[in-house]
Amino acid sequence: MPPKEQKSKEQKAKAAMHSSKGKKKKWSKGKTKEKVNNMVKFDQPTWDKMLVEVPKMKMITPSILVDRLRVNGSLARATIAHLENEGKIRPICKHSAQLIYTRATNV
Repeated sequence: MPPKEQKSKEQKAKAAMHSSKGKKKKWSKGKTKEKVNNMVKFDQPTWDKMLVEVPKMKMITPSILVDRLRVNGSLARATIAHLENEGKIRPICKHSAQLIYTRATNV
């Protein structure tokens, strides 16, 4: 095999600039969570749905109401307080972070 020809410094630098070992890494945008558009006030159909469905649920928490009724968290907590005052649901655990209720049964 014949010896390789020596390249000058300029030729080496030019070859290094034009080498295509791989393309520059592109950063991913990251996973973006889909924005939910929950209601801040009850409209009449949702209010009626809440009065019918929620007292029949086995477990009632603000997060469940947010998920099923598409209302925001503060409205879900106010709804739970309203239903508790009416006696339609009863508390299981009243912790500051998570309120857990169940349907009211005649005991």
